[in-house]
Amino acid sequence: MASPSRRLQTKPVITCFKSVLLIYTFIFWITGVILLAVGIWGKVSLENYFSLLNEKATNVPFVLIGTGTVIILLGTFGCFATCRASAWMLKLYAMFLTLIFLVELVAAIVGFVFRHEIKNSFKNNYENALKEYNSTRDYSSEAVDKIQHTLHCCGVTNYMDWKGTNYYSEIGFPKSCCKLEGCLPQRDADKVNEELIGIFLAYCLSRAITNNQYEIV
Repeated sequence: MASPSRRLQTKPVITCFKSVLLIYTFIFWITGVILLAVGIWGKVSLENYFSLLNEKATNVPFVLIGTGTVIILLGTFGCFATCRASAWMLKLYAMFLTLIFLVELVAAIVGFVFRHEIKNSFKNNYENALKEYNSTRDYSSEAVDKIQHTLHCCGVTNYMDWKGTNYYSEIGFPKSCCKLEGCLPQRDADKVNEELIGIFLAYCLSRAITNNQYEIV
């Protein structure tokens, strides 16, 4: 049986890890809420953007909604495990975080490797949509208008892209073409993974709780 002074030294460590892990888990939970909201927003408002990539891209909002839901459930479980100070639940929580980290790592690598293909796919499909643009408001033309109106842009790189289209030779620039800049984004977004922090904290807390249980015995 461990001495009382040793137990007194362990308890502040557990309290410290619990506090930090609770803060991290809350942030993790908020991330899930944001992903869920973005997924719903994307499904409602951004379907036109995804339609100019390919058919599979229209599933992106569902992926975000599913990921956000999983993170919310996992964050709730993490808060419960931390408050209960259950060593096995914290280890399970850390395992889930490890799995999510690995999935996100693979997704980030795939996204980085194929970033140019994704960008070129949007560019080529958008250029084709400009060439086929007409005033009958078909789905492709509506997508072009929606993108230009929302992003306050014109053409792929700039307004000159419209000058080679049949619509421009007959009517001119469409009403949605309100600025001279192009609609193609010029920067790639960087994703930062923070699950490693949660994994470390969960394992440390579960280890400290386990040690404290042995000391009490």
